[in-house]
Parts: sequence; structure tokens; C-alpha cells
Amino acid sequence: MTTHSIEHHPDLAEMRSRFERVTSTPAAQAVEALALITGLYLAASPWIAGFSDLTSLAVNNLIAGLAYCLCMSGLGSAYERTHAMAWTAVAIGAWTILAPWAISGNVDTTRTVVSNVIAGGVALLLALAMAGLAGRQRA
Repeated sequence: MTTHSIEHHPDLAEMRSRFERVTSTPAAQAVEALALITGLYLAASPWIAGFSDLTSLAVNNLIAGLAYCLCMSGLGSAYERTHAMAWTAVAIGAWTILAPWAISGNVDTTRTVVSNVIAGGVALLLALAMAGLAGRQRA
């Protein structure tokens, strides 16, 4: 029985070169940089916006922000292997928007809602932009 490695398949090589072209554009690099800044803001937002005393939301934002950074950070260097993580980042952005109302306790104050809705909206849009880059190049 002979086995063939998929690593040498011509379609795989073409797909990798297409993904490399996509992520080397200035637009893709700008999206990735803005996404990392957004994730860092989300992680630090309880201390920046002043709601670190709301422990449940503060911990949620710290974890969500770090997870968002991890999801979006690998996209520029290895997009062909990590582009599915952009959809995870979309979910994190949507969760960030909903978190002030979904987290237990009375954490839906004006500053938490404004901070999370803006940061979550930006995170969601940046993740959608990154997820859509591969499809845009196919046409």
C-alpha cells in the first residue's frame, strides 16, 4: 500500500500561495494590527474604563480580550492554517457585545455597556474583515 502526502498536492500549494498574497496586502496587515489593539483594549478595559470592581465582567473581558488576541495574532503569519480562527474571533466579538447583560450580577452599567458594545462591535467587524479576505481573493 502506498501513501501520498497531501503536502505536495498542487491545489494545496496554490491555496497557500493565494493565502500568502492575501495576508501580505496592506489592508490585511492593518486589520490584523487593529485587531490586536482591540483585543488588548478589551483585556484591559475594566481598568481603563473603570469597572474593575465588577469582578465577573472584568475577568470575562480579560479572558475574552486575550483569546481574541490569540485568535487574530496568527492570521498574518500562517493564514492558510489559521483562517478558521477568524470565525472564533467573530463569536468573541459578539459575546463581548452581549456580556454586560448575560453575566450574572448587576454589571450592566453605562460604562460597561458603552465599553463592551464599542469594543465588541469593532472586534466583530475586524474579525469579519479578516475572515472575508480569503473569499475576496477567489473572485
